[in-house]
Amino acid sequence: MSALVAAVICLPLASAVAAAFTARARTLGAVAIAAGLGTLAVAIAIAIRVSDGHSFTAVSGFVYLDPLSGFFMLTIAIVVALASMGSAAYMRADEADHGLGPLQVRLYFVFFALFASMMLAAFATGSLGLLWVLIEASTLASCVLVGLEADALSLEAAWKYIIISSFGVTIALAGTVFLYYAASGMGGSPTDHLTWQFLHAHAHGLSGQSLRLAFLLVVVGYGTKVGLAPMHSWLPDAHAQAPSPASAMLSGALLNTGMYAIVRFRAITDLAIGGEYASHVLLVFGFLSVVVGTLFIVLRGNFKRMFAYSSVEHMGIITIALGFGGTLGLYGALLQTLTHAIGKTVLFLTSGDVLLRFRTRLTSDVHGLLGALPLSGAALILGSIAVAGSPPFGVFLSELTIIRAGFADAAPALAIALLVLLAVVFIALVGAVAQMTFGTGPPRVRDRPYPDRASRLAAATPLVAGLIGLLLLGVWIPAGLNSLIMHSIRVIS
Repeated sequence: MSALVAAVICLPLASAVAAAFTARARTLGAVAIAAGLGTLAVAIAIAIRVSDGHSFTAVSGFVYLDPLSGFFMLTIAIVVALASMGSAAYMRADEADHGLGPLQVRLYFVFFALFASMMLAAFATGSLGLLWVLIEASTLASCVLVGLEADALSLEAAWKYIIISSFGVTIALAGTVFLYYAASGMGGSPTDHLTWQFLHAHAHGLSGQSLRLAFLLVVVGYGTKVGLAPMHSWLPDAHAQAPSPASAMLSGALLNTGMYAIVRFRAITDLAIGGEYASHVLLVFGFLSVVVGTLFIVLRGNFKRMFAYSSVEHMGIITIALGFGGTLGLYGALLQTLTHAIGKTVLFLTSGDVLLRFRTRLTSDVHGLLGALPLSGAALILGSIAVAGSPPFGVFLSELTIIRAGFADAAPALAIALLVLLAVVFIALVGAVAQMTFGTGPPRVRDRPYPDRASRLAAATPLVAGLIGLLLLGVWIPAGLNSLIMHSIRVIS
């Protein structure tokens, strides 16, 4: 297992090493694809090893894997693999069009690799202190990707992202310190007081008052990374200005890394003081996020910002599911985490294709996409239908499970309110994308922004693979994945 952990963390760095020898997007893209697929293969192997409930511990708990970390690692590895293919195509097209210089291409692949590696490492540690360090490191790496284009808007978005996210993570650090203080009266070495195994096993001995404050600070702090309202203001700008494959990583991977931390803290809090307090906190932030996301999706405007606000809404749905709790709520939250990650990766990669061809981020300026660019148009409309929660895609199944959890938790009013908000989102999101997809396209559309067959294949593959994955998860959940989710639920309940 130690070799697998080392491999899943180090494999993404292959493209960063390759960038020391060349700045050609074609070569770096090929290395990134190979590293991404290798990372996914190793993550699948790790998930299989822990899917039966086993855990792995080394280095006094600083290295730790269980079904929950295996599930999140698998989710992020899927996003990394898809985004690596998208990166190879997008950067090759931008380089061929003289949009990015050699230094920017090199920086992209270096920091894309560091970003992926830091997130994957976050799931391989049992220390909540080291988890904080790795999440902050992922912030610093991804900040370069947001400001890569180096124009006024991207630099503003990068500064806004780094300042707000770092402030939020500092609040999460304060919550981690309070958790350490809550455990300070117990036995064991000081390093044990921030390890998951020790805290989970001795949760009943934690100071309840300190733990309440710790959990609230953690939800606010890591909630900033997740994009929960009202701490979400960095997210639309960063997603809109980053290169589209980087936007896919921010939405499908980074947000889930912050959610992983909240899930860990929630499990400790529930064991120590009962589930009512954490449930109320999560439901408040969850519904606020869904409402804010819904309102801005209705406003439309920039299609990348619209997809970003969809991420705010989906992170709110996952938070609500955690607030509902129970087996149904937790199952729905984890399944929503996976399906949203795949669906949003498809949408942001497709938005990159649209941006390269139409040279605009405005929804109103894009028409006739399906006729002009059949694959991109089909992926955009199918991806939006899937993300909006329509059957037979996986998001529908996860959201249906969450609604059922609300009724099972004796909160029918909240379940109905969530159902109404989901209906509004479906109408607004699919309606906006339909306007982009159908009709007659403008004459300025560029037919072939990808300069060669390899880049066209790299652009198309993640779209097709992602949509097939969403469809399969809507009609059939593999036994191994179901076992991994069920054992993950046992870890945190």
